[in-house]
Amino acid sequence: MSIGFRVYIDESGDEGFVFSSPGQGSSRWFVLSAVVTRAENDLETVKLVDHVRQHLRRQPRSELHFRKLKHDHRLPYLDAIAKAKLRTVNLLIQKTSIQEPEKFQAEKHLLYRYAARYLLERVSWLCRDARRDPSATAHVTFSNRSSMSYTELTDYLKLLKDKTNEFGVRIDWTVVDCDQIEARTHDSLMGLQIADAVASSFFFGVEKSQFGFTEPRYALMLQPVVYRHEGTYFGYGIKLWPRGVSAFGENYPELAWLQQHYGKTRSK
Repeated sequence: MSIGFRVYIDESGDEGFVFSSPGQGSSRWFVLSAVVTRAENDLETVKLVDHVRQHLRRQPRSELHFRKLKHDHRLPYLDAIAKAKLRTVNLLIQKTSIQEPEKFQAEKHLLYRYAARYLLERVSWLCRDARRDPSATAHVTFSNRSSMSYTELTDYLKLLKDKTNEFGVRIDWTVVDCDQIEARTHDSLMGLQIADAVASSFFFGVEKSQFGFTEPRYALMLQPVVYRHEGTYFGYGIKLWPRGVSAFGENYPELAWLQQHYGKTRSK
């Protein structure tokens, strides 16, 4: 068994369910994103953060936090990511459409664990289909959240593995090894800073600001590196949850850009 891929995971938005006007209270969307690189490309890929820092004339080793960057600084950062040897997988949860929100309010971080499951399913498919060595696995690093126990998250994933058939879990466990999952602080790994930029980009594309606008441009810039299977993005590099949100009806006008740009089948 060898590590064939490095996976970095970060989120944007929150897990709360106290909704008020746009830009106030809990976010309506919660986004969890993964950045996947081949192990041999990992160093080359994460060095792009160094290059972006130099381009933006920032101090060496200074943290790049997407939300804190000016718009003009975000664009060259995303342009560099879009040209890198990586793929992204993105889970977009529309919390106001969840039919049993009390279940997620009653158990802390349950929504995050649900998101991790769906995200890792797609990450495992991507790695499985791309690996050269059939025994190669993915080393998964989550951005550390101080309030959450990653031991509990790992235990949850081990439970899913034990009950894969019972729960209908579609994670390919030949790729995801629960003993190769860790959590690190956002500033300690450049890969996590890239994952932060990706998650934030999709969040800005669906979450309305306090003035009622979304900003899809960031997520559209990343289209070259969003995972697609046989030319299809939805269900692979982009997963919308819960079921029904992806209908793109009149209730979700903020998703029109997703349908227009990611709903079409593209060449591999």
